[in-house]
Amino acid sequence: MNLKNILFGAFAVLLLSGPAMAQKRKSIPSDKPQLIIGIVVEGMRYDYIHRYWDNFSDGGFRRLVEEGAVCRNANYSYMLTQTSPGYATIATGCNPLTHGIVSNEWYMQLQEQQVGSVFDAKEKCIGTNADNANYSPRNILTTTFTDELKLFNNGKSKVVSVSLNPASAILPAGHMGDAAYWFDDVSGNWVTSSYYADSLPQWLKDFNAKKFPDMYVEKDWLPMLPIEKYRDGSEKGKSRNAGFSDDHVLGKKINSFIKKNKQYSRLKANPSGNSLTKDLCVNVIVNENLGQDDVTDYLNVSFAASADISNACGPNSVELEDMYLRLDKDLEHFLQFIDENIGRNNVLIYLTSDHGTSNNPELLRSNNIPSGMFNADRAVMLLGTYLNAKYDKGKWVSAYYNNQIYLNHNLIESSGISLHEFEDVVCGFMLQFSGVANAVSASTLRNTNFSDGAMLKLQNSFNPKRSGDVIISLEPGWIEQGTGVSNSNSGYNYDTHVPLIWYGWKIKRTRLNQQVDMRDIAPTISNFLDIPFPNGTTGNVIEGLTQ
Repeated sequence: MNLKNILFGAFAVLLLSGPAMAQKRKSIPSDKPQLIIGIVVEGMRYDYIHRYWDNFSDGGFRRLVEEGAVCRNANYSYMLTQTSPGYATIATGCNPLTHGIVSNEWYMQLQEQQVGSVFDAKEKCIGTNADNANYSPRNILTTTFTDELKLFNNGKSKVVSVSLNPASAILPAGHMGDAAYWFDDVSGNWVTSSYYADSLPQWLKDFNAKKFPDMYVEKDWLPMLPIEKYRDGSEKGKSRNAGFSDDHVLGKKINSFIKKNKQYSRLKANPSGNSLTKDLCVNVIVNENLGQDDVTDYLNVSFAASADISNACGPNSVELEDMYLRLDKDLEHFLQFIDENIGRNNVLIYLTSDHGTSNNPELLRSNNIPSGMFNADRAVMLLGTYLNAKYDKGKWVSAYYNNQIYLNHNLIESSGISLHEFEDVVCGFMLQFSGVANAVSASTLRNTNFSDGAMLKLQNSFNPKRSGDVIISLEPGWIEQGTGVSNSNSGYNYDTHVPLIWYGWKIKRTRLNQQVDMRDIAPTISNFLDIPFPNGTTGNVIEGLTQ
């Protein structure tokens, strides 16, 4: 046999064996995961998995549960369960007490202004002309596990985060993230912050130019299934700005309005918003070459439309179930893409939520269960009137945000009143309102160490420089009026108990019944990667996940 035939034969063998060898590499777990994907479904309670199980496909939520490790008792251990604190806790391995993201927004006493959790006046939005989208992760006071990953390997890992909302994209990426992309509902573009780049990458410009949001907003949101197939239709059609009614007229009217006015904001309360997010994440993986080498990369995937739909329609609505069934299909397609392009055994996936959600108080009352709506605006107004009568006329309350009352320190000090005593007066007054379970002063939280119960959860939510002077907690079943028919912001089980499913890489099929704190995610991932824990971590490694 001459040399030419030998070389041709060898080349033919390589051609034939190449796909087989690549497939074999995909089937053997790498020493470290090539890509970690954090999937966060906003506002998802643990019981939703079982509530909607019968209508799920085999390839989405069911696949993760049946082939992964399920932490059945995963909870947040702080009181003010909101979106921004949830993402920060997952990323840092500590509670708001330490990482500083105490709320979606808070009041800065010295500046006398409200700030969002990712507000940063130094930065500007890239990809749109919006002049009020100044965002960065600088408000996080600790490192995240992605920061530690990039520090460990001298920045070789790529870290990218995607969400419809800026905070949900920015916080998981940490301080050293390569990119965080969110959806601008004015232009219909995916955008970022000058913190990450001076311009959008060309592939994202090309993606925006295809105008996929136009296609999604033009689609009517109609039921996937016949109405009688849904688990619970007791609140069908009660959404305020999304969803469908019996004859689907509501959806058609909304779509007609959007076609005329280009109101892309609808996608943030529509299952199509989740589909659009999934589409971008696929493009991120392909164009950023995530998971294609031996250095571990990270992608955060935030499905944010679920929270707005839940708030508008409630946990027992057809709209919410329909959204989860559609999300189930998106997950199925996404997992198939991972299988084909990187390989399940090379990718570590965890799916969880930023918080749970309450039941609709109206539904609870109709079933003789104590519940109600707390009118915070009225309570704060009456508080101001009371303080004027007790002391003197003045603006004693500077602000109220998310169960936190911020007092006017300058006025209190100039009036010669003890701040501690003033806080106690406010606490006593707020306790008189129906629905208020407790009111605790900042002085109490600073000077007392609580070991368990609701007071410990309050303390875990409290940061002395950012939290309010008085924090109130509502009774079980109560939510603030004006926040929707359901909401989250309590330390009760329906707000703290969330799904936590691990899948892929070396994860074994198992069910873990022990108590897991959501602070445990970051140190567990750090342990998998043999890198330092985030510098504020107070969580622990979850045992029993790997083979």
